[in-house]
Amino acid sequence: MIKVIITGAKGRMGQALIACAEKIPGLEVVAEIDKGDSLAALIGKCDVVIDFSAREATVEVARLCAENKKALVIGTTGHTDTDTFEIKQNQTKIPIVWASNFSTGVNTLFWLTRKAAEILGPDFDLEVIEMHHRLKKDAPSGTAKSLAEILADVRKLHLNEVARHGRAGIVGERTPSEIGIHSIRGGDVVGDHTVIFANTGERVELTHKASSRDTFANGALRAAQWLVKQKPGLYDMQDVLGLK
Repeated sequence: MIKVIITGAKGRMGQALIACAEKIPGLEVVAEIDKGDSLAALIGKCDVVIDFSAREATVEVARLCAENKKALVIGTTGHTDTDTFEIKQNQTKIPIVWASNFSTGVNTLFWLTRKAAEILGPDFDLEVIEMHHRLKKDAPSGTAKSLAEILADVRKLHLNEVARHGRAGIVGERTPSEIGIHSIRGGDVVGDHTVIFANTGERVELTHKASSRDTFANGALRAAQWLVKQKPGLYDMQDVLGLK
């Protein structure tokens, strides 16, 4: 039996994780942690922590997991460079799956985006569009950033130098190297992502639309099951799904 602690248990993703875990044989949620609860007091009960709390909490969650030799699945987004550095320091002590999106479909989209960028070449303009519910706090989404990073990597560019977040006013013609990233917020949209490859006379669009958080929850739980068997290191869903 794999024993799991969920942090951010009262949130939308936390509730989805709890509900989905009940349907998976061999998996038991031994504690549900949220703001005000002590992870340190309960962490000894588990094999793996799944963190969907908040960006500000993840550094401490990672530190506690490393100290107690517990595997960690990270689903929070919007981290600062300092947060990212501190979290990654723990990969020498414990196995960590850190993914911007745990959906099998989205990770297929990541794979297809890379292949399309390689096949279509440098003549196509690149744009990423994402839409989420009105309550999402960070923008662009972690998934949109991952898609843009894949595009930049294929073209051997630094994303922070070529990213264009929206356009307004007289911005001039689109440069060949820029990667547009656009965020839309409204309603209760779980998560829509589209990658556009546009050239003169033709356009290719790759789209994934999520209608249920169970998609992400089941992916994170699958990652937890996989992770407890791994050596210390930093992994993502491409590793979990065998897409690398």
